[in-house]
Amino acid sequence: MARIGMKAERQNRILSALAVKGEMSLQELMTAFNCSEATARRDLEELEQSGSVIRRVGGGAMYVKPASVYEVPFAEKQQVLYMEKMNIARKAASLVQEGDVIGLTGGTTTFLISQQLKHRKNITVVTNAVNIAMELSENSDLQVVLTGGVLRNKSFELCGPLAEQTVNAVNINTMFMGIDGFTAAGVSTYSELEANIARMLMRRADKTIAVFDHTKIGRASLFTVALLEDLHGCITDEQPPEVLSGALKEAGTSLYIAENENP
Repeated sequence: MARIGMKAERQNRILSALAVKGEMSLQELMTAFNCSEATARRDLEELEQSGSVIRRVGGGAMYVKPASVYEVPFAEKQQVLYMEKMNIARKAASLVQEGDVIGLTGGTTTFLISQQLKHRKNITVVTNAVNIAMELSENSDLQVVLTGGVLRNKSFELCGPLAEQTVNAVNINTMFMGIDGFTAAGVSTYSELEANIARMLMRRADKTIAVFDHTKIGRASLFTVALLEDLHGCITDEQPPEVLSGALKEAGTSLYIAENENP
């Protein structure tokens, strides 16, 4: 486990270095992080495959500006980092109590939260994601409120004025919000429509908790959803770099690290 933690920390530092320098060669990475060429290549490959904002070029890698990163469809993202997202979902579900009204935005991690909640009783779930509503519909002991709106095919989320009308009529205890980027400047997403509906859900909730895997850490997507101080907490699978942990502490935002429950 310690070795895994060291690798994750090194990869986070590589992301930070690339964000500052724009591009680094393999030799520069080997020198900066005191690692072998094989390790540097493997780190870059894993970072690129995880959806991080880097692209391998020639004998190194370059940082891709957030605006040029394309939105990956739900089906493609569903199996990426599945166990990490499942651990996050379990942690989120552990915070839900009987009688709660829970909000869930769309996303692969929030979908897994819905799977964790689907066998619970006396919980109301408000969501703008069609796939989450369908997942929860199997349990008659749960009440599901699905907003109207225009369907976004890549995320299965309903957005626009019709969705906003429904949201304005509900009151939520805790909202779990899926995001695409987490930096000291706040949390962000690819879609302006999704950012708008997420903000409205936040305004109707007593508290909002952002849920995201470690590949979102240090990344900024196109549209900001909320500042860190607007969040009650964050649930992720790895400890963020010190600068981001400090930003959360300064904002008064709780940080939950989801541990692997499998032996």
